[in-house]
Amino acid sequence: MTVAVKIMTTVLLLTGLVWMTGYGVKRIPIKYVRTEGVFQYLSKDEIKTALQPLVMTSFFDADMQAIHQAVSQLTWVDTVTVKRVWPDAIDIKIREKKPYVRWGQQSLVSTRGEIITPKNIEQFQALPILQGPEQQQLKTLEIMKGVNTALADQSMKMAEFTINDRWAWKIKLTTGLEILLGRNEQLKKLQRFLKTLEVIGQEQVEKIAIVDLRYPNGYAVSWKPETEEIDWSHRFPSGATLLPPRDGGNAARLPGAVAVAILGGRKKIANPQHEIDG
Repeated sequence: MTVAVKIMTTVLLLTGLVWMTGYGVKRIPIKYVRTEGVFQYLSKDEIKTALQPLVMTSFFDADMQAIHQAVSQLTWVDTVTVKRVWPDAIDIKIREKKPYVRWGQQSLVSTRGEIITPKNIEQFQALPILQGPEQQQLKTLEIMKGVNTALADQSMKMAEFTINDRWAWKIKLTTGLEILLGRNEQLKKLQRFLKTLEVIGQEQVEKIAIVDLRYPNGYAVSWKPETEEIDWSHRFPSGATLLPPRDGGNAARLPGAVAVAILGGRKKIANPQHEIDG
């Protein structure tokens, strides 16, 4: 009988010890919350505010999914991973979104095509402006990147790129030059124009206000208001044909069947041949 009582007492003591140990482990407080990442726009105060109500608990009671969701919802967070680190820490790795262009007047588009609406847009004024149909920012961004590649080959830098609701493209360079591309074969037309820059000459390109590429076999230009009349008879290479005057200017047919209208009028776009596409 005495042996049985001793055994029972030992079992109860061990059970109590296990329960107390388990309860004690469960109540271990979180001492450290470590965040890892390179932050340019995301502040640690934002992270702290989002996390504070979720980490004022024990190590095992902390809800990892809730922490993940709270951090993910911050404006500048791209990806996040959360894990417990024994015995008293939570590690959070964050990758910040990288703005690529402005989207309209108040938002940005990240390198992955996500819309970002920061509290202060002023610090991003140096970024190019991208405008396109609603909910089409990713497709519009990919098109812009292709156009940027073509322009970069000619050391041209884009300031604005617009695709309207009819999917007509327009480019504005940092120099102020506007390029109208229309709705069809836009990249082909752009490349055709860029190939003629050497013929026109950099000095004359800087005097152009608008280039209208919305023609199937040529383009038209209009000049900045202060531009003096240009004698094009000595400008074009051997093999180019100067066409009869049209709309106050003249045109030249370059090798490769590209008709270029050379206009003297302000904001006046001529039609070298056929109708425009947009």
